[in-house]
Amino acid sequence: MPQNPEMRASDRDREQCAEVLRENYAQGRLTQDELNERLDAVYETRTMGGLQQLTADLPAQDLYDLPLAAAKDSVPAVRTPAELQRESGGLRAGWAAWATANLVVFTIWLVSSVSSGEWLNPWFLWVAGPWGAVLLARTLFGNPRSGGD
Repeated sequence: MPQNPEMRASDRDREQCAEVLRENYAQGRLTQDELNERLDAVYETRTMGGLQQLTADLPAQDLYDLPLAAAKDSVPAVRTPAELQRESGGLRAGWAAWATANLVVFTIWLVSSVSSGEWLNPWFLWVAGPWGAVLLARTLFGNPRSGGD
């Protein structure tokens, strides 16, 4: 409900107005001289209308305290149990594919080595090593999250 501008201002009303002026000075909306002039006027003002006139050209709410639009769409800092389950399910599938592929590759290498009568170069490690290292890193350190999920 709008206040009657003729209503007498209390000491508390003056202090609140002075605090608004100081905050706007801190935000750079007022110069030191403007702040001093308005503070002098605050303590001399007797009515609510007079206080309202001293802050009429200043925002009613500090614009820096408003939530940013980007903050609404940000990724939460804590992962939900469903997200953790989905990620661990993906890791299990990755490890299962790694194990299956490496079992096949190792079997081919072993059969080739036995049939040739000599132990061949262990080329299967070139398949197992890099792929396993990537899976191990993702298992230990997590999967970097993209902002589009």
